[in-house]
Amino acid sequence: MSVSVENVEKNVVALQVTVEAEKFTNAVNQAAKNLAKKVNVPGFRKGKAPRRMIELQVGKAALYDEALDHVIGPAYAQAVEESGINPVDRPDVELVQIEEGKELIFKAKVVVRPEVILGDYKGLSVEQDVASVTEEEIMEELKGRQQQHARLLPIEDGKIEEGDIVTLNFEGFKGDEPFEGGKAENYELVIGSGTFIPGFEEGLIGAEVGQDLDVNVTFPDEYHSAELAGQNAIFKCHVNKIQRKELSPLDDEFAKDVSEFDTLDELKNDLRNKLMKIAESKVKDDHLKAIISKVVDNASVEIPEVMFTQRINEMFEELNTSLIQQGMNMDQYYQFTNSSEEIMRERLRPQAVESVKRDLVLEAVAKTEGITVTEDEVNEGLKNLGERFKQDPASLKQSLLERGQMEFYKQSLIQEKTVNFLVEQNA
Repeated sequence: MSVSVENVEKNVVALQVTVEAEKFTNAVNQAAKNLAKKVNVPGFRKGKAPRRMIELQVGKAALYDEALDHVIGPAYAQAVEESGINPVDRPDVELVQIEEGKELIFKAKVVVRPEVILGDYKGLSVEQDVASVTEEEIMEELKGRQQQHARLLPIEDGKIEEGDIVTLNFEGFKGDEPFEGGKAENYELVIGSGTFIPGFEEGLIGAEVGQDLDVNVTFPDEYHSAELAGQNAIFKCHVNKIQRKELSPLDDEFAKDVSEFDTLDELKNDLRNKLMKIAESKVKDDHLKAIISKVVDNASVEIPEVMFTQRINEMFEELNTSLIQQGMNMDQYYQFTNSSEEIMRERLRPQAVESVKRDLVLEAVAKTEGITVTEDEVNEGLKNLGERFKQDPASLKQSLLERGQMEFYKQSLIQEKTVNFLVEQNA
């Protein structure tokens, strides 16, 4: 087999692959045997008809198609390896010559991984902030705990106020007709949470337990249901229950109730230490991101559009998996976020663009600096992963091998080492 490489355009190459005549003839003969097992030929048992009868029955084109299925894939894979290109998409294959007794010739045009031209990536001036915790942040944390441990008091005679937890029945109408999805019973709603259609929660303020009332709303223009978008509607509501939070005073008794500490000062000191650790971690993470961002900005690369599409597809798959684990599907997510697949793809694109360029630049740095991982480092990484997810490292390794993801895992370790290298070089 022989291969020639032609640069068609930026990040696109064409491989012309020539397969020996004998190999193609053998493939055609094998194709005839395969088809003989599937085709009924009068006067012959399945699998026993001679090749000329199979060819008469199915036609030479079908015979060649069957042979090509078994020749082009392996030949293309070998051509990629011999030529040293790095494809990022499936090839567009064009047959140049196909005739039994002659060499099989085909062209495979394919998008390849782009070349990255690195700029400065060592000795960069990237300042790191100093971690700090303010008294306001500590008070916010205390108020959060105060809210978590608040008592819920039923309000029998009072009226609904901001922050109340209201249980109600409602049904939505557009004109005189109820609309789908607009009805619920014993629905629990926090007034002021902003989880409902704009104007609905505000319309409940001042109502009492047992009261029936109409709440007028206008659906947002971008609402997920085209029938309701921008439309006026009325929700007929009945208030079943009103609950209001009673907050405990922030004192020593509160500290004893919500923590292992005896005084409020001890609780505040503990919160200060925990918030400081979080702040230090954030400062470190922000510094790392700033370094990587500067390295990426200093590099130049023309990235094929298909790589962005692939990354967006990966992000969609990750989102779908996460939703399934939460008992949701994509259609429900679109409804909840008032979006669609097209809108989501547009929202994810900037993140995909940034992610792809970041990976390409880090890969180029690793290649330039000769950063690799040893088998011991792979095993150590699997050990840490196993401890984190309470799984046997050997089982994790076997799973990666079976799914063909070991190389991907090694690349993730190399990227981690590359990031650490850049932090050291730009400390």
